[in-house]
Amino acid sequence: MEDKYVVKSGKKLRYGYTTGSCATAASKAAAIMALENRIINNVEIDTPKGWKLDIQIVKASVKEGLASCAVVKDSGDDPDITNGTLVFSDVVINHTGEILIHGGQGVGRVTKKGLSVKVGEAAINPVPRKTIYEEVRKILPKELGATITIRVPDGQRLAKKTFNPRLGIIGGISIIGTSGIVEPMSEEALKESIAIELSILKEQGITQCIFAPGNYGRDFCLDKGIPTDHLVKVSNFAGFMIDKAVEYGIKEIMWVGHIGKLVKISAGIFHTHSKMADGRMETLAANAAYLGATQSLIIEVMESNTTEEAAKYLIDGGFKNVFDTIADKISIKSKQRSFDEIQFSTILFSNDFGLLGMDEGAKIKFKELV
Repeated sequence: MEDKYVVKSGKKLRYGYTTGSCATAASKAAAIMALENRIINNVEIDTPKGWKLDIQIVKASVKEGLASCAVVKDSGDDPDITNGTLVFSDVVINHTGEILIHGGQGVGRVTKKGLSVKVGEAAINPVPRKTIYEEVRKILPKELGATITIRVPDGQRLAKKTFNPRLGIIGGISIIGTSGIVEPMSEEALKESIAIELSILKEQGITQCIFAPGNYGRDFCLDKGIPTDHLVKVSNFAGFMIDKAVEYGIKEIMWVGHIGKLVKISAGIFHTHSKMADGRMETLAANAAYLGATQSLIIEVMESNTTEEAAKYLIDGGFKNVFDTIADKISIKSKQRSFDEIQFSTILFSNDFGLLGMDEGAKIKFKELV
């Protein structure tokens, strides 16, 4: 993948290939070696994206009818924890004509419904299963089949740094990839990985959850004794996750988040990354003015560098109630985004001042916090 790049924010970023492509290449190479009883150093595969990959093979061994080899995962310039990981495939040729694909050491096993793989099966997603099958089938005579075992020796350790434990995938990483190619810092891939958590809640029959932009929200809940069993971190993708919640039948959501992120939603901004939109100080100032704040206080808010600084001015100026107003607007805007399919409540906090504001729904649920 040395010759394929994408330019983002003025930077030239190199593409990589997925764990699915690694497993596919290792399986095809091992099948060739088992069939021909010889070592090979490279193998070419087709990817769903339409690109051909010529992938280097390492750690190869072969006996008649049995071969094993690995591919080193190359994530390009994407910040992927699996970069550099060895993905192995062990292939045993059989005379059944069937190709069977299993997960071995370091490949997770699915324990919850709502994923694209059935409960009890190895976490090798449908597209990689298909590409492994197709690439191996290409080189086997019709009367021959193969038993293929994908393994990732470091997978169990790596899985602790992924969403897998929360998704009910235990014992290792997932073999994934819908295109076979890793696009550096792909927003769509991140959004879809976050949405999986809602899919699992749906399969469990759960219709109520907490949305938090990130770890600060989870930490606040833990500190205040708010249950986090059904908390979903939505990153910057507030609107996308509300849309997904409607799709998955979620009926009630409580926002718990830092004022710096959630204040944007009160202004109808549903992608909260700063490169998309800001308006934090303008929104705080407008709501303070609505409640009767003086011009000098509004100027202090508008000239603040952070929402923490603005919060101090508002609290010292006697306008802490502005945060209840903003919390209420966050719930209203979110409900509108869901076309009234979901009921929302909101809790706002800051790092310096703790709990800042709550809408009426949140106050009813957590009276002890009021």
